[in-house]
Amino acid sequence: MDIFILNWDLTMEIATFAAGCFWGIEAQFRQISGIIASRVGYSNGHTDNPNYKSVCTGETGHAEVIEVTFDPAIVTFEQLLDVFWTMHNPTTLNRQGPDIGSQYRSAIFYHNKQQRITAEHSKQTLNNAESQTKSIVTEITPADTFWPAEEYHQCYLEKKGLRSCH
Repeated sequence: MDIFILNWDLTMEIATFAAGCFWGIEAQFRQISGIIASRVGYSNGHTDNPNYKSVCTGETGHAEVIEVTFDPAIVTFEQLLDVFWTMHNPTTLNRQGPDIGSQYRSAIFYHNKQQRITAEHSKQTLNNAESQTKSIVTEITPADTFWPAEEYHQCYLEKKGLRSCH
């Protein structure tokens, strides 16, 4: 009996973004053609096994993030960045709308050198745009351990029949 294994995951990439409440950014990224999978969680903090309650204290250092698996033949990392910049206000430090705290910071957590270079270039281009009146505070740092959020947070807005958080 021959076994055929499709190695589709060898061509897929992962991107991790923080842009405020993870419910809203997940809903927006899930609409993009080429996004194969998504999950919300916590990243780039200093404690193991964080949960929503501990992250909300601001003491774990984690950001609420979305981790997306995407097919770069359909959607590029640069295109994902274009969406990222428009889905939140990258000029507010530790705040998005009514959500305040370091867990709501704007961040791009890169997974390889090319993502870092592309993110830095994209941020610089946006900062240099004539329409940009405030400096972008988005951090660009290496992706650290991703801790999936509790199941009830996954696809939260879809489960509740909502389109946005605010």
